[in-house]
Amino acid sequence: MATKITTVPGLLLLAGTELGTTDWYEITQDRVDLFADATDDHQWIHVDPRRAAAESRFGGPIAHGYLTLSLLSEMVGRVLTVEPVSMGVNYGLNRVRFPAPVPVGSRIRLAATLLSAERVSGGVQVVVAAIVECDRADKPVCVAEAVYRFYD
Repeated sequence: MATKITTVPGLLLLAGTELGTTDWYEITQDRVDLFADATDDHQWIHVDPRRAAAESRFGGPIAHGYLTLSLLSEMVGRVLTVEPVSMGVNYGLNRVRFPAPVPVGSRIRLAATLLSAERVSGGVQVVVAAIVECDRADKPVCVAEAVYRFYD
């Protein structure tokens, strides 16, 4: 995993650049349960391994799609470092899809490309194409365009 390191103005030069792929992240039942507690989303397909194994079409518990999505900022930070920066913020998402489930006990990683970069007041806004892969899925588990702003 190589990290691209740049300044806020340097982001403008990275438009269209593949940022790389992260190391793998373990998706444990503990991580899923903590996310369920944080979001009050205790649907049984996430937090009840016995029932999920017996009754769900997934054969066991799966991570929340939004858990996968919530890891994007951390994962993008592993492939892109902006220094110095006074502040970086999540600005939003253009598109998000969850094409495949993330089974508990699997691993995920991000492959990212910086699609665009444009000046905004006091900084630069970037759009990152994020494809999250799972070691136990044939297709991506999350595909998104994440928008971040970095300020000088």
